[in-house]
Amino acid sequence: MTPVIPVALPGQAASPPAATATANTLATVAPWPLEREPGRPGLWLYAAAAGLLVLAAAAAAVSFSAQYRLVYAARRLAVVAALEAAIPDAAALVFACLGVALALHGRRAVRARALNAASAGASVFMNVIAAAPGWRDLAVWAMPPAAYALASDTLIGVIRTWVVARQNPAGSLAGEVTILAVLGGVLLWLLRLTMAPASTMSGFRAWVLEECPVAPGRRAARPVPARIQDRFRAVGAASAARPDAASRDLSVLRPRVPRGGTKTARFLALVTEQHGPLGAIPLGSVGRICAQVAPQAGLNTGSARAALRRAVLTAQKGSQS
Repeated sequence: MTPVIPVALPGQAASPPAATATANTLATVAPWPLEREPGRPGLWLYAAAAGLLVLAAAAAAVSFSAQYRLVYAARRLAVVAALEAAIPDAAALVFACLGVALALHGRRAVRARALNAASAGASVFMNVIAAAPGWRDLAVWAMPPAAYALASDTLIGVIRTWVVARQNPAGSLAGEVTILAVLGGVLLWLLRLTMAPASTMSGFRAWVLEECPVAPGRRAARPVPARIQDRFRAVGAASAARPDAASRDLSVLRPRVPRGGTKTARFLALVTEQHGPLGAIPLGSVGRICAQVAPQAGLNTGSARAALRRAVLTAQKGSQS
């Protein structure tokens, strides 16, 4: 192709070609590809992604031999054993790629990350039962897929952190969850269970009853806090002497639910009324706010979380433009 040379009139600077201007505009607004300048996070993320591919290939090659022997001993079919032995590692790589794709859009990718860890866990389990007895053989066969699981989940979390930081520098990432954080929480809970079993199991039961729906899309009514009950008793005792004041106190205690519109619209109106403008709500507080306000609007917590996150991101982008 013949190069395009811009010609400028005397006293005027040469303007760049249209293609160059378009490329510069896209590079300014697009969040991907990552920056290539030395010292920028994008360069290290590229290196980490390349290292993860090498680690995934190495872990798959190591795990395949143990899984192939295990499956072949059960089926005695070489082709079937080879295909089945490759399934856990291939599934883990697929879910890791899906997690990276969602993280590039600022999503938590909880399902993809959980399935990636589960696939790596299946590979670890097959390697363990195929290994010879003893701690040394157990460590040799279980280490590669475990290292891949930790590396892939950490990379997905770092990519999401990088993307969210670019989209919303003032946003909060306090709610970010990783495999290590989950394992640490489980170990801490088990430690508490050994020290205070009665209170730990009581709290666990209360948590399950609060979080688990009683039916698809429905949740049990939350118990009224003791301080609210005391307030109602005080208002009831004073209602005979001051009926007008008592009705005003009851109207304050009773949550105001907007009428009309969809459940999502009523939910967003309640959030705005109780927590202020949507653009000022940190993304890390979305889950906590949904758990508090969604039952008031009769909306499922998962649907409320998705709707509030989308509304917050839209409001923040509108305020920045």
